[in-house]
Order: sequence, then C-alpha cells, then structure tokens
Amino acid sequence: MPLSVALSIEGDTTVIELTGELDAKTAPDFHQTIEKAAGHGTGTVEIRMAGVGYMASAGLRSLVFAQQKVASGVTIKVVGAIEPVSRTIRTAGLDRSIQLSDG
Repeated sequence: MPLSVALSIEGDTTVIELTGELDAKTAPDFHQTIEKAAGHGTGTVEIRMAGVGYMASAGLRSLVFAQQKVASGVTIKVVGAIEPVSRTIRTAGLDRSIQLSDG
C-alpha cells in the first residue's frame, strides 16, 4: 500500500499524518515532509500514525531522521500508532526520546 503523507500546522504544532505502509520504498516521501516540518519552527512535531498498518526498519530510521532534523527542544510525538507499530518503536528504544500517545 502506498504511503500518503499530509502536513499541516495547528498552532505551535506541525502535524504530519501518515496513512499506508512505511517501508524503504515509501520512507523518502516521509523524509521530504520531515524536512519541511523542521523548517516551520514549531515547538512540537506530531506524527499521526493511526493509518499506518505496517512499519519496517526504514520507518524507525525515519523517526531517528526526524529527531536529527528538528531543532533541539522540539518535541516529537507519535500519536495513534497501532500496537505492532508502537511495540516496534518501544523495542528499538525510541520511546525514550519520542513521546508515544494513543491519541
């Protein structure tokens, strides 16, 4: 399933909404959006992943890429990830630096 990526600004939050599969083939689209989000200068980047049914290791690398691209002090939140996706994030230890939220 292709990845759909939408970017919007809600107050002091840059919202990235993902739908589809996040893997090596689709991660470059997400990276481009992260770079745009990093340029907005908001205090939070919220990545809504409720519509992501599958995330490969490339998705984990994308989240690390997001951490590297945003300014220090910017909070990155992953919101609404399904259990297999949030488990993968926790197993990789990214939940120590990225906030996970059910929604």
